[in-house]
Amino acid sequence: PDNRFFNRRIEAAAGLYHAGKVSWLLVSGDNSRTDYDEPTAMAEALNRHGVPAAAIFCDYAGFSTLDSVVRAREVFQENRITIISQAFHNQRAIYLAQHYGIDAIGFNAEDPAFRHTQYTLLRERFARVRALLDARLLRREPHFLGPQVAIGPKDAPRGCNIYAPTP
Repeated sequence: PDNRFFNRRIEAAAGLYHAGKVSWLLVSGDNSRTDYDEPTAMAEALNRHGVPAAAIFCDYAGFSTLDSVVRAREVFQENRITIISQAFHNQRAIYLAQHYGIDAIGFNAEDPAFRHTQYTLLRERFARVRALLDARLLRREPHFLGPQVAIGPKDAPRGCNIYAPTP
């Protein structure tokens, strides 16, 4: 995709992998329509950046940031995660992860030029309100959970990295 946020996040995730800072990547996104598949797009982009397919795990039910972080724990059995995204999104994602009992840190991918971020930053204000409502008032859970899936090499330190899609 020609999405500046997406491209910067992919570059950051690949950079962390190649620097040996992460052992694998869990890519989480929406795959609810036949013509829209964020996890596969992320995996293919990471492959083009030299990340081997064996180091990439896809979560096809990450319909929202809340879904992505909670599924990391409930489905993929990860209690410690690094969220790779832009700073504005990491703030919300880390809040949600910690609220749902996940030890999360963020790695901030580079922001696109300001002229390309205005709409997204405005949208983020509404997303933060929704995150608070979902977590505190509604106590929302992911749309789908499903069977547990173990990811990563068995001898690697536990923990994963989530590339979260543009909110």
